[in-house]
Amino acid sequence: MSFRLDGRVALVTGAGRGMGLGVARMLARQGARVVVNDLYAERADAAVAALSAEGLSAGASPGDITRADVRETVVGRAVAAYGPIDILVNNAGVPPGMEHQLRPFKELSDDDFEQQLDLNLRAVIGLTRLTVGPMTERGWGRIVIISSESWRAGLKFGLSNYAAAKAASLGFMRHLAHEVGRQGVTVNALSLGTMNNFGYEEIGRSSTAVGRCGTPDDVGAAVAWLASAEAGWYTGQTMALNGGAITA
Repeated sequence: MSFRLDGRVALVTGAGRGMGLGVARMLARQGARVVVNDLYAERADAAVAALSAEGLSAGASPGDITRADVRETVVGRAVAAYGPIDILVNNAGVPPGMEHQLRPFKELSDDDFEQQLDLNLRAVIGLTRLTVGPMTERGWGRIVIISSESWRAGLKFGLSNYAAAKAASLGFMRHLAHEVGRQGVTVNALSLGTMNNFGYEEIGRSSTAVGRCGTPDDVGAAVAWLASAEAGWYTGQTMALNGGAITA
């Protein structure tokens, strides 16, 4: 069967619910053993219970990945339970309290920017640092960054700090792809448009070519392809998944 991930171990951050859970579910359906990370242990455990009830292979490794010591614990726990990580999906991207940061730039503090950089750039780099070396040694690996179309298109929603951090991670992705591509590791980003988990359904209906918001299944399917052997010639790219809201 095409796009199978049998025998692969995948770590998905922020996978206790929403898009991250959709990614974890799709990777597991394709045969991967999935490690669910979430800031909240109870959410990670609930996600694992739901996946296990579907007969899928999943385990939890919760923790605050904005902390370097916790990142080491999250990865170490996953490797001890399942083996080396083949697929890293940097999905976590919405820090607690982000809804209170949706303000114009002139009203945002340095701390508002630091919080976004901690999660959307430093955590991505830190987790990649912990996993990419073993991937290159084994000659196979997939790193996927879940980004947002806010890096590409200016908006009035007060997302300058979020978009800046997302854009920075894309620059990191492009350069890393060139460093590790000849060792069998691909590095890509998935840039999401309006999704159905923020109450923006009307925006999705009016702004996209397909007339709806994106779903966890949409995101999961795209990540499953990026993680597959068949996508081995695709690297250093930012794939737009936006329902045709932005076309190029």
